[in-house]
Amino acid sequence: MKQSREEETNLTLIKIAHTLIWVFFNFVIFYMLYAVIKNKLDVWLWLGYGVICLEVVVLAIFNKMCPLTIMARKYSSSQKYNFDIYLPEWLAKYNKQIYSIIVLITLVLTVYQLYIK
Repeated sequence: MKQSREEETNLTLIKIAHTLIWVFFNFVIFYMLYAVIKNKLDVWLWLGYGVICLEVVVLAIFNKMCPLTIMARKYSSSQKYNFDIYLPEWLAKYNKQIYSIIVLITLVLTVYQLYIK
């Protein structure tokens, strides 16, 4: 089925927004990892945890799916993992697993810095 110009534009806008949000979360997550490695347990680290918790709540509400993915599905029947975001398909496929591991490592390091060190 061929997409209309409007559907194509809407999908492109969703992909751009989704990619920008993904980049934002990369900054948040990698700052958090940096902060705990450097024992810099500042307000930005705790705000990062807040942002991550908010993301977990959103994913829980939407059955482990980003709301933008649900929106993009209206404009595409593609079965590719990256149909809704400008990422390589392998990264889009394993995105949640990769970043969950990084956040878990960050959490363990935070506990270490707070209570063990």
